[in-house]
Amino acid sequence: MAGAALRVAGRQLSQRSGSGVPILLRQMFEPKSCTYTYLLGDRESREAILIDPVLETAPRDAQLVKELGLRLLYAVNTHCHADHITGSGLLRSLLPGCQSVISRLSGAQADLHIEDGDSIHFGRFALETRASPGHTPGCVTFVLNDHSMAFTGDALLIRGCGRTDFQQGCAKTLYHSVHEKIFTLPGDCLIYPAHDYRGLTVSTVEEERTLNPRLTLSCEEFVKVMDNLNLPKPQQIDFAVPANMLCGIQTPPS
Repeated sequence: MAGAALRVAGRQLSQRSGSGVPILLRQMFEPKSCTYTYLLGDRESREAILIDPVLETAPRDAQLVKELGLRLLYAVNTHCHADHITGSGLLRSLLPGCQSVISRLSGAQADLHIEDGDSIHFGRFALETRASPGHTPGCVTFVLNDHSMAFTGDALLIRGCGRTDFQQGCAKTLYHSVHEKIFTLPGDCLIYPAHDYRGLTVSTVEEERTLNPRLTLSCEEFVKVMDNLNLPKPQQIDFAVPANMLCGIQTPPS
C-alpha cells in the first residue's frame, strides 16, 4: 500500500536526519485564488516536493524546480480545493517522475493516498501527515519532522480558518482539529497556510493560539461564528471540485 510505503520511508529518514543543513523553502503566490504554493527541497540530495500547486502556475513551478537543479518527487495537496484546480496532474507531465498525493479521505484520485501519521520523505527531511478535517473531511496538515514549520492548508489561516459551509464541512470538527493537531505543536513552529487575502505570508503557533479571533473562542462560540459567516459561493467551485477529484489532469492531453 502507498501509505505503508510512505510510513516506512519516514521512519528511515528520521534516523538519518539532523545534519543541521537548512531546508530549501520557496513560497509562491497565485493571485486569482490567493493561493500559496510551497517548494521544499533537500540541498544535498536535490529531492523536493511541492505543496498545493495551482494549474495556471504549474509551468512556473516546474521551471523553478529545474532552475534550482531539483528533482520533484511529489506534488502534494492539503485537501480537495474548491477555489482552484490543482496543478499536481499537470506537473506529472511537466516533470516526469513526479507523483500526485492527497489524503485518502478526500475521495480524490492521485498516484499516492496518505493517511494520518504517514510521513513523506525527500532527502534528509520528512513531512508528517496530521489529519485536520473540518474544512473538508480530507484536510491534512503537513509538519516538518523537526516541528519547525507546518503547512496547514485551509484548516488554519493567519488570524482565520477555512470555511465549513460546503464540501461536508463541520465547524466543531475543525475546531478540535486545530486545537489538537496544530496548537499542540511548539509555539515557535512557523505556520504556512494555503491562502492569505491580506498579503501576510507566515505566522506561528503561538501567535494563532493567542491572537486568532475565531480559534481563541470556546468551541460553542466558534461554531456560532462559523454558522453565520454568510460567505458567497466560491467562483470556481463548480468546475474546480470535479477536476480536483481527478487530481487536476491525471493524463497528459493527446
